[in-house]
Amino acid sequence: MKSHQTTQTMKPATAAKKLGVYLEATPAEFQEGVVSRAELNALQTDPPEWLRELRRTGPHPRPVVAAKLGVSISGLARGGVTEALTTEQIEALKAESPEWLVRERAVQAEVRKEAARIKEQQDKKAEGA
Repeated sequence: MKSHQTTQTMKPATAAKKLGVYLEATPAEFQEGVVSRAELNALQTDPPEWLRELRRTGPHPRPVVAAKLGVSISGLARGGVTEALTTEQIEALKAESPEWLVRERAVQAEVRKEAARIKEQQDKKAEGA
């Protein structure tokens, strides 16, 4: 009995998320089709020009915007940023440094510090166990 290997595919939204790009900014053929695991791997290892350009200039999805600004996705929402931003817009926000961005970066720094403290505590417990 011969088993058939099925090709694993994903929706364009999932592929865009894995590639770290904003789905609405991708070419129509990418948005309308399905992406196989092999196609995704090919896009990751040898990105076409449209993908390189999107990663370079945007618009970027919220997780990428948040990372570039050094805040959480929730912090973006609290700051009123709900749309995808281009690299240029992100740089302008950094230069402008509005009050909400300064506050959210401080919150994020505290969160990271607390996470590091907890990890250190867990590591010490693990060593003693």
